[in-house]
Amino acid sequence: MSFLTDLRYRLEYFALRIVIGFFRALPLDKSAEVSAALWRFFAPRGRRHAKALANLDIAFPDMPREEKERIAMSMWDNMGRVMVEMMQIDRILEQPERIAVEDDFFIRRYKGKMGPVIAVSLHMGNWELAMWPLALSDCQPAAVYRLVKNPYVDAYLRTMRKRLYPGGLFAKGRIGGRAAGFDTARLLGNFARQGGRLAFLADLYDGKGIEVPFFGRQAKSAPFPAMLARRAGSRLWVGRCLRDGRRSRFRVTVKELKVPRTSDTDADIVSITSAIQKQFEDWIRETPEQWMWTNRRFS
Repeated sequence: MSFLTDLRYRLEYFALRIVIGFFRALPLDKSAEVSAALWRFFAPRGRRHAKALANLDIAFPDMPREEKERIAMSMWDNMGRVMVEMMQIDRILEQPERIAVEDDFFIRRYKGKMGPVIAVSLHMGNWELAMWPLALSDCQPAAVYRLVKNPYVDAYLRTMRKRLYPGGLFAKGRIGGRAAGFDTARLLGNFARQGGRLAFLADLYDGKGIEVPFFGRQAKSAPFPAMLARRAGSRLWVGRCLRDGRRSRFRVTVKELKVPRTSDTDADIVSITSAIQKQFEDWIRETPEQWMWTNRRFS
């Protein structure tokens, strides 16, 4: 890394810490309100708003335009709150009354004795909290995350997530044309087969993925969680986090999906991936204003 590049990264990190310091100086709910107001004002003026509306057109072709605009604006409100909450995850976790697990069956049944688990979630509510039940189960979960280009910011964000994922974080992505997290797939496979518990966000478009139904279209979806669950003999959980009103309070739901293990591996992977995306679609239809419509999901 050159001196100038390192200097730029350090200045970016310094600026980020100033922003974080400002929001952490405010009470949690107040800081979320301020951020939400800023996002509601600025975000609709950018290109990502048009992308959100285009995705809503695909998902809900018969929905009135006014309702799509309402959903998009509510999404920006949620996004503004999420950005500030990610800076204060430690404070949220120190106030357990802010996170309600709707059915604690999994925690009670598997606490301290659970085998390997692959957990998948989607960009809904505050998605960082969707797999909180894994941590409550005393199972030292790990997660796969997208590497941030700035190494100082990346290290800081990893530290902030440490309590959520005490088992560690596995990086994915590319930096300077080189894949980040060398041999990550092999490491994840070994981790799962040794009884590890891994969390993924699996609701994005995957150019190398497989096509399964999603809102009436064939959408390329990540098959890796399904492959890993099948090969490692893992349980498969799918979870969501919903914001409770317009506050930093949440309801987390976790469901277990069946993992078929027939003689047709490819068919099993398609079946599992389809089931994951079907559950995501059902949840998105229930609360479309809490999903991140700006992401690429359709071809």
